[in-house]
Amino acid sequence: MIEFGRNELATDRILIVYLTRTKNTKAVAEMIKAEVGGDLVELELIDPYPENYQAIVAQVSKENDTGFLPPLKTEIEDLASYDIVFIGFPTWGMQLPPPMKSFLSSSDLSGKTIIPFNTNAGYGVGSSFDKVKELCPKSTILKGFSIKGGIERDGILFVMEGEKERQAQEEVKKWLNDLSLKTID
Repeated sequence: MIEFGRNELATDRILIVYLTRTKNTKAVAEMIKAEVGGDLVELELIDPYPENYQAIVAQVSKENDTGFLPPLKTEIEDLASYDIVFIGFPTWGMQLPPPMKSFLSSSDLSGKTIIPFNTNAGYGVGSSFDKVKELCPKSTILKGFSIKGGIERDGILFVMEGEKERQAQEEVKKWLNDLSLKTID
């Protein structure tokens, strides 16, 4: 059980959906799960993005320019059973990544509490948290969390280890506490 505000909530009512490329967002998702429980689901595409960084940047830029929403391989069959949905993603082109837009656009999250979290290359969330609010108009959106991850364009990929991991865990705990979302023993 967790305490959310003054109400207890079963941890099986929590979903943590994330998109990751360099595994930094996955690491933060796992930190959240360690604190509040819930189910982890990684978004995967039917047609995965290219491995080459410049190629993915070009493809994502084109998708953002045209509004293309890539089809998802991931399906969450019992989405209605969750009350709290954490949404995790990296910042791509200072925007919400197209696969996360696909998920939010195709999922009925009405009445749910949505909590965004983000990893980025040091430039912040851009317009991504605002886009989450726009795509979830019938949901309650709580304060998001953002932390610097790797800088893929510079070849710095997974960084959530050692001191950086410890720092991230402390920041995640503080953020969840600030949201009045904490584990109950």
